[in-house]
Amino acid sequence: MRMLGIDPGLTCTGWGIIEKHGNALLHLGHGQIRTNTDEDDHQRLQMIFDGILAVCQEYGPMAASIESVFVSKNAKSALKLGMARGAAMAACSSHGLPLREIAPRLAKKAVTGTGTADKKQMQAMVAHLLGIVPKGADAADALGLAIAGIHDAANGLLVDNNGRMPARSGVGLAGAASQGKSIGGRGLSAAIAAALAKEQKKGL
Repeated sequence: MRMLGIDPGLTCTGWGIIEKHGNALLHLGHGQIRTNTDEDDHQRLQMIFDGILAVCQEYGPMAASIESVFVSKNAKSALKLGMARGAAMAACSSHGLPLREIAPRLAKKAVTGTGTADKKQMQAMVAHLLGIVPKGADAADALGLAIAGIHDAANGLLVDNNGRMPARSGVGLAGAASQGKSIGGRGLSAAIAAALAKEQKKGL
């Protein structure tokens, strides 16, 4: 399963590509699409669209995951973010990718084991799981979303481009790393799935 993670932003959109091979997560690439603040919004959105489409064409992901909408006190910032999300999502759709929107709290839970992790904890776990030091905070966040997307795919929440449901291998990312277990242990998978289900029932 090859997953594209996207952390959208009008000024900078981060992207990351990872692949799951058996029990291993492999980092394939990551980067940031920076737009020119001197240009009009429609030109900047075109840059995001073109950039994400180019990533899709180069790496051939099977699915994509993007951070879901969150409420912002700043209406202008929320609008700019929404436009950037739309451009990135349209690029994924143009490439025919299944796209999953993941709440920030659930992404943190999938990667670190807790939905209350801060940015530094999230980025540190991404680096630990993938064995790299991501260049740029937005790219690191995108890799975290890609990991969370792999987690969802392993638990039957995504289908690939051929309409097949990825195997329920039960990715237990943070727990497996911290306990020295291989990703995909059944007992660990059940524990993480139960924790996620409990949070979702609370409306998280």
